[in-house]
Amino acid sequence: MSVSSAAILGCAGTVLSAEEAAFFRDVRPWGFILFKRNIETPDQVRALTAALRETVGRPDAPILIDQEGGRVARLQPPHWKKYPPGRAYGDLVANDPLVAREITRLGARLIAHDLTSLGINVDCVPVLDVPDPKGHEIIGDRAYGDTPEQVATLGRAAAEGLLAGGVLPIIKHIPGHGRAMSDSHLELPVVKAKLAELEARDFAPFRVLSDMPMAMTAHVVYTAIDRRNPATTSKKAIKKVIRESLGFDGLLMSDDLSMKALSGDFKQRAKDSLAAGCDVVLHCNGDMDEMKAVMAGVGKLSKEARRRAQAVMGRLVKVHEPLDVAEARARFDAAFDGRFAG
Repeated sequence: MSVSSAAILGCAGTVLSAEEAAFFRDVRPWGFILFKRNIETPDQVRALTAALRETVGRPDAPILIDQEGGRVARLQPPHWKKYPPGRAYGDLVANDPLVAREITRLGARLIAHDLTSLGINVDCVPVLDVPDPKGHEIIGDRAYGDTPEQVATLGRAAAEGLLAGGVLPIIKHIPGHGRAMSDSHLELPVVKAKLAELEARDFAPFRVLSDMPMAMTAHVVYTAIDRRNPATTSKKAIKKVIRESLGFDGLLMSDDLSMKALSGDFKQRAKDSLAAGCDVVLHCNGDMDEMKAVMAGVGKLSKEARRRAQAVMGRLVKVHEPLDVAEARARFDAAFDGRFAG
């Protein structure tokens, strides 16, 4: 079997078109990502995940989704349960930190149950960004709390809940998006904090969870590290900070290449990300012309990326942690007084 390409791609709708299927068979991306546009019913999602995997000939090919809870949730009622944003878990700390950690893990375990029933095996969770009061609201209530300690503790609980249920977590947005003053979907944020400040606050949760299998980069410039390039395309940020200082040796993926924080055409964005040290690039919107341009700048997984990718897939448990779903959901809903029972 040929080596996969260093890319994760999306598709346009709820079923694969003939053109998409042929394209994926040709370029063989390492994985895929689903968005709300790809979601209708459980049976439809199961058929789509099976069709995506068929194109690359790998029954365990990574299929990602952003199912954080709150405003970032691709699976919605009535077919799927509503989950709270990260901050709601952090607010439980006022009652009992151990309860907050238990319920955070339980919520992630329940999300994993939802995802594995659909053939989805990667969730872009946990958000490890520590929000700055002056920062842009793009992180906001997606963060578990206001301190590195709280974010790290509950981030690990969420990651462990996913892993126990057969879903790989992705720590994001490494090395930290919380201090950014703008939304990287729309423009390039520039963070001018001193390195010591970043180390103590922004980077800290990522160091604590450096053992996680996957991480997603931040499209953010940190002038204390690299005055020109965002972390995604910065050799300094990836080698010196993410790999060496934070100690992360898992699979590193870019955030979405179509976000406006990045410059250049899609081929160049892909080349720059991989040259800087990303193992794979992410392109989300399913636009065929853009995907073709991305793949023009992407080769096969490098030797190191293949090693990391194999290690990632090795973290998928074959037998999930036992779960009484009805009891777990009742306990979860009770923790939030039924506010997220829809």
